[in-house]
Amino acid sequence: MSSNLSTLNTPTALIVLAAGKGSRMKSDLPKTLHPVAGAPMLWHAMRAGGTLAPQKSVVVTGFGGDAVKASALAYDDKVEIALQREQLGTGHAVLQAKAALDGFDGDALVLYADTPFIQPETLQSMAAARKTHDIVVLGFDVYDPSARYGRLVTEGDDLLEIVEFKDATENQRAITLCNSGVVMADRATLMSVLEDVTNDNAAGEYYLTDIVSIARSRGLSATVVKCEEAETMGVNSRAELARAEAAYQTRMRDSLLDKGVTMQAPDTVHVAWDTEIAPRAEIEPYVVFAPGVSVASGAKIRAFSHLEGAHVASGAVVGPYARLRPGADLGENTRVGNFVEIKNATLDAGAKANHLTYVGDAHVGAKANLGAGTVTCNYDGFNKHKTEIGANAFIGSSTMLVAPVSVGDGAMTASGSVITKDVAPGDLALARAQQVNKPGLAKRLFEKLKKIKESKTKGTT
Repeated sequence: MSSNLSTLNTPTALIVLAAGKGSRMKSDLPKTLHPVAGAPMLWHAMRAGGTLAPQKSVVVTGFGGDAVKASALAYDDKVEIALQREQLGTGHAVLQAKAALDGFDGDALVLYADTPFIQPETLQSMAAARKTHDIVVLGFDVYDPSARYGRLVTEGDDLLEIVEFKDATENQRAITLCNSGVVMADRATLMSVLEDVTNDNAAGEYYLTDIVSIARSRGLSATVVKCEEAETMGVNSRAELARAEAAYQTRMRDSLLDKGVTMQAPDTVHVAWDTEIAPRAEIEPYVVFAPGVSVASGAKIRAFSHLEGAHVASGAVVGPYARLRPGADLGENTRVGNFVEIKNATLDAGAKANHLTYVGDAHVGAKANLGAGTVTCNYDGFNKHKTEIGANAFIGSSTMLVAPVSVGDGAMTASGSVITKDVAPGDLALARAQQVNKPGLAKRLFEKLKKIKESKTKGTT
């Protein structure tokens, strides 16, 4: 065996290939930035590799390099970027990371930004296999000879070579064990072997897969770690992107059900890549979780609600038809009802906003009650302003709270009021014009308007 075998605490570097244009996507957006479950596929790959706690990470960009770079840095501001100016194959792409990893003493894991579903357990198995083999390749079984995957030629536990489908013989295409493209090897060994890869093949490309036969010719060993085919799902078209989304949603729903989340119609619930829902929470049908949502145990999200960047504490009830926007923080046993929108606002324990209300840039105290039609008028056309509502306050229906403004503990606003000044604790604020009734005026006005309409109708005939 080679002296480059992995040890228990071998450092790992991550190489994510994200240079492809993805012409089949028919999009100006680089393929790897198309989202699955609310996050770019690139982020899924980086998160998967992150389970091995890499000491260095390199993203290889190409088409749309600036956008891919910005996305990678948004996920991890310490990631290094390597540019593949010409797309000459996967082997050539990995070589572009050589300079960034120069001098790194440890293993390198190669992942693909358009293959976002590799599981942490699979990568752990690959790391374990590195203790006994120089090169570890991730494979999966496919029983369709026409499947256009590279084939893994093995003998016992040893991987002898990888044959691309275009170059495979009929007998080789009958092999069921296929190549995912994911590779793990000692960094120095990987880069050294790649230097000997040529483009003498049907596609005229520098194949990463050629490293196995070259390594074996040097006396190095290679093996295969197997996973389910679903983990290796690649995305190259809009149809495949839709299938990837569906597969991800199914897996996440199953996971939530297994951990004790109640969903009456799980197929109608859409989660994001980072959705956190605790056991014993209940999610009714047709709920959408955009990124950044956490729901505590015992909370209930009712039907047709949309949540993004929000936290819902234990015992809270949201919806139906509610919208929580980024910065919404609902305390224990709060109530947010139908057609209520909360944005960048905190509702303390027991606070209620049950109907037709907008609460933005606000703090609502414990057990405060916001009547139907309450609006925090938080934007003046240039800046946002905050509204403070105290504990046990009662905001009458159709109250407009013109921020910046505060309503003290136990205070009340009369229905239909426009509140522009602070209300002291315990006070009642009444801010509306005095009602005046004009006897018979409605009848006379209706008659006048009717005559005007009739005269206009006669003039057009």
